[in-house]
Amino acid sequence: MKRIVIIGATSSIATHCARLWVQDAAIDLTLVGRDASRLERVAADLRARSPQSSIRAVEARFFDPAAIADTVADITRMGAVDIALIAHGSLPDQAECQRDLQACHEALGVNAISPVLFAEAFAGKMAEANHGTLALIGSVAGDRGRRSNYVYGAAKGLVTRYAQGLQHRLAITPVKVVLVKPGPTATPMTANLGDKAPKLAPVETVARQIVDGIAKGQSVIYTPAKWRLIMQVVRHLPAFVFNRMDV
Repeated sequence: MKRIVIIGATSSIATHCARLWVQDAAIDLTLVGRDASRLERVAADLRARSPQSSIRAVEARFFDPAAIADTVADITRMGAVDIALIAHGSLPDQAECQRDLQACHEALGVNAISPVLFAEAFAGKMAEANHGTLALIGSVAGDRGRRSNYVYGAAKGLVTRYAQGLQHRLAITPVKVVLVKPGPTATPMTANLGDKAPKLAPVETVARQIVDGIAKGQSVIYTPAKWRLIMQVVRHLPAFVFNRMDV
């Protein structure tokens, strides 16, 4: 039975990925999050969808390096992990991050530092086992800093550079590292954008492309796929053009 671990399992994208995984086959699934009651609701939904799967919920501290190491050690002690999806994050208010350094600190922590620490802990265990796929959810926002969300973009840019380095480190091993870059997606995280939001991709579509891309061992998954071309253009716009854009 395939062993899958999801960190940040109560996020909308993570939950929909989990539903697809239990739909496809019976699996051993560990859901990790910060809120025990929300975790258990997700776990109960998945158990109803796949009674033959083994599903457990693990409450964890996400900002304590020692606690992260202990959580990953406990999970991997039960056996090698086939897939670990690092999915947690939040969309901060850029103006608040500019006014309040504590808000800025928290945004960088939840979107960059914590995911990287979890990824590094799993990477070490997978390297020891010579087995596994580690997937990190970044964002197209990390491809180029923009005035409207540069704190969030900086955090996701850190995840991008980290994933690239980890891919380089593990390139000669069987361990796969997958970087996921969703575009704007219809989730509770984007619900407060209102009229400022671009057209949002259905979360079901994004989750399916993530699950399929992980299965194929893709190094980078832009989802929806159109964002690969869009961000290639954005990255290469000259500064004198880009700086006039209200984005």
